[in-house]
Amino acid sequence: MLSFDDAGKLIERKLEEIQFPESPRELYDPIRYILNIGGKRIRPALVLLGANLFSDTIEEALYPAIAMEVFHNFTLLHDDLMDNSMIRRGKETVHLRWDPNIAILSGDAMSILANSFVSRVRPDILPLVLKTFNDTAVEVCEGQMMDMNFENRRDVSVDEYIRMIELKTSVLIAASLKIGGIIGGATDRQAHELYDFGRYLGIAFQLQDDYLDTYGDSQTFGKKIGNDILTNKKTFLMISALENSDPESLQRLKAWLMREEYDPDEKITEVKAIYDECGVKDRTNEKIREYFEASIKELNRILIPEERKTVLRNFSEQLMKREV
Repeated sequence: MLSFDDAGKLIERKLEEIQFPESPRELYDPIRYILNIGGKRIRPALVLLGANLFSDTIEEALYPAIAMEVFHNFTLLHDDLMDNSMIRRGKETVHLRWDPNIAILSGDAMSILANSFVSRVRPDILPLVLKTFNDTAVEVCEGQMMDMNFENRRDVSVDEYIRMIELKTSVLIAASLKIGGIIGGATDRQAHELYDFGRYLGIAFQLQDDYLDTYGDSQTFGKKIGNDILTNKKTFLMISALENSDPESLQRLKAWLMREEYDPDEKITEVKAIYDECGVKDRTNEKIREYFEASIKELNRILIPEERKTVLRNFSEQLMKREV
């Protein structure tokens, strides 16, 4: 059985083998750049681990795994452009290093290349693999649109937010596992259960990311704490505070959301204090546990020898042990 680290190494080697055209350089250099500046390679590794659940031969899963990584990075490239982000993985974003038009075109090319890579499977499973990928690609766009719409709304509910992160984040994790499972020989039921395992785990992962942006340690989390607060992002924490604060705390929170000039450290401190007053910290951790436990329940449903699930079980537990 592959370990997660083994899967990651296979992905890195396969990425090194991929030869993108040399011309036009302005189109392909940004693709090489975004793929080479790091990343956890979670989604492509999960394609391989999903295949390995059911088969000891995972070579056919390599190109679909690369497809998921290319598609994921395409979404990051366009997200950075829409958010006008300056930094990605400690480096300049593509639209800043080149320009917005190049970022759009390179992202478009990555989306097309991902579709080409995911199609490199045997004919009998191609329709299902391609449908899973394309359905997921559309859902990711739907999730991004929801996230953008939330920026101009004050009435976003917890259920709406969960649906948004399911579409924007978790379905790509779920589809990676399902596509790997299909390639490895999973039955329809097994593939569905594997998908739901990834879907619930992806929601828990994003909720944990929200939590760490406010309550994490910047040294271990890998980025500055409090950015979601500074940008008034509609995270689970913010929505929970808006729904559960007493009238006085709610008034203070809304005042901070309306301010255009402020000291960043003061805003983070004051909003966190409001979160603490209305139990946001415990409520978020409870929601993370809820979705994590739901993911493990789905993994337990899959009728294969338990020892074959060990790697995914360990991976999911380690994912939830970030500095929460």
